Amino acid sequence: MLLSNIKTDSQLSSPVPLSSKSALGQYMTPSNISMFMVSLFSRRQGPLHLLDPGAGQGSLSCAFLEAWESGYFSFQPGTLNTFEIDGELLPALQKNIEKEKKYLPITLNINNTDFIEYAVYRIMHRERPYTHAILNPPYKKINSNSRHRLVLRDVGIETVNLYSAFVALSLTLLCPGGQMVAIIPRSFCNGPYFKSFRELILRRASISHIHLFEARNKAFKVYKVLQENIIMKLERDTQQGDITVSISTDDSLSDYSTTSYPFNKIVYPDDSESFLHIPTQGNDTLSYPDAFGHTLAEIGLEVSTGPVVDFRLKEFLHDLPDPGDVPLLYPAHLKGSLKWPIEGFKKPNAIACRPETMKWLYPVGFYATVRRLSSKEEKRRIMANIVEPAQFPGLAWLGFENHLNIFHRRKQGISEHIARGLSVYLNSSFIDSMLRRFSGHTQVNATDLRALRYPSREMLEVLGQVAQMQKELGQKTIDHIMETMLR
Repeated sequence: MLLSNIKTDSQLSSPVPLSSKSALGQYMTPSNISMFMVSLFSRRQGPLHLLDPGAGQGSLSCAFLEAWESGYFSFQPGTLNTFEIDGELLPALQKNIEKEKKYLPITLNINNTDFIEYAVYRIMHRERPYTHAILNPPYKKINSNSRHRLVLRDVGIETVNLYSAFVALSLTLLCPGGQMVAIIPRSFCNGPYFKSFRELILRRASISHIHLFEARNKAFKVYKVLQENIIMKLERDTQQGDITVSISTDDSLSDYSTTSYPFNKIVYPDDSESFLHIPTQGNDTLSYPDAFGHTLAEIGLEVSTGPVVDFRLKEFLHDLPDPGDVPLLYPAHLKGSLKWPIEGFKKPNAIACRPETMKWLYPVGFYATVRRLSSKEEKRRIMANIVEPAQFPGLAWLGFENHLNIFHRRKQGISEHIARGLSVYLNSSFIDSMLRRFSGHTQVNATDLRALRYPSREMLEVLGQVAQMQKELGQKTIDHIMETMLR
C-alpha cells in the first residue's frame, strides 16, 4: 500500500555536499522512497521500538512518524533510536525528528556514535530490543584489517561492506517477529563475498517483500549513485512463505506493480551459494527447461578466473612479444573476434614462457571466454567469445588475464563444437535474463557462471555445429538458434 496522501517535508531533501556523502558512503533517501518503505511495515498494534542506523537528516524516521501521526499506524508508547556519525547532519536530524514526534508518545534518542560498536556490544549482551528497523545504510567497503571487521567477527558477522554490516546487525537486534525494511545495493544477491551475509539473512529471518527499480541508477539519480538498489522487507524468526516482488521504473513509483512467487523460485533449494534470483518484468515466468538443467560439473567442464594478475607479474610481461614469449589475452583482445597483438595497447600483449610462469599458463586449445566486466551501456551482461588454436600457429601456451573467465576441462582446452556451443548459449537473450535475476551489477564472476545451468554436452556439440555453419552470429541469429533447439 502506497502512502500517497502523506508528504515529507522538503527540508529533508536539503543538499548535503557530495564529497561528504562519498567519504562516509552516505546517500539521502528521496521522500517517495521513504514513504514507500514505511508502507511495507505491517499495520499491527503494540509497542514501537524503532531503530534507524545511519539516519542522515532523518528522512526515514520522519516518514515513519508522519505515518503514525496520520493514523496509518496505531502503536503504544515507544522509543526511537537513531544513529548518525556525521556531526554536521545532527542539527538537521534533531530538528526534523523533533518536529514530527511533537504529538506522539515516543522517546527519542539521537546517537552521534559508531553504530557498529554499539550494536556489537548489545548483541554480545544478548539484547534484542527493537520491534522495527528502517534503514538506508552507508555504502562503503570495510578494510580487511580494520577494527570494524574485527568486532563484527566477534558476533559471527563476516562481511566486506558497511551496508551488509548494518543490515546484519539491525536484523540481529530485532526481537522475534520484528520487522526490517532496508534499501540496499542488489550486489549482495550473488557472488562469494556476500555468501555469509545471504546465509545469515535466510537463517534469521523470512523475506516477505522485495522491490526492484527497473531503470538502473534512477532511485538515487540526484546523487549519481552507480549501484542498482532494491528495497527488502525482512521479518525476524518467522516462517518463510511466498515473497511479494514489486517493480517500478524509478522512485516516482508511478507504474508500481506486484507479483507473488514461491520462495523456492527466489532461492533455489539446491543452490549451495544461496543466490537470490529476483524475477523482473519480462522474465518472471522464465525457468530452465529440462534440456538446460545441467551444472558445469555434470557436463565435465569448469570455469576459472584468468590467473594472470598483471601488476604481480610485471617482470615477465612485455608490450610486444619477444622470443620465448606467449600471448597474454585481455578482454580487449576478444571484442567480437580475436585481435592479437594490439599495437599501441596500454597493457602488455605477451608474457614470458619460463618455468617460473608455467603455473599461470594454459596450453593452446579451444576455450570459451567471458569478460568479467561490461559497461552499463551494453545490452548484455555476458559477453562470450572463443579462443581457437589456429589463431596462435607455432605456439604451445597462452596467458589469460584476470579480467577474463575461462571455460576449460582440468586446465586444458575443450572440443571446438562445445566451445562454440557455449559461446552461443552464453550470448543468448535467455541466459542474459537468467543472469539478471540474481545479478544486479555489470561484473560477471566465475561463481555467477557456475550458478547458471547448461545444456548437455551433446546439445552443446549440436549448438556449436549449427553456429559454425552460420555466416554471421548476431543477436537475432543466436536467439533463433536457441529457440529452434527447444522446439
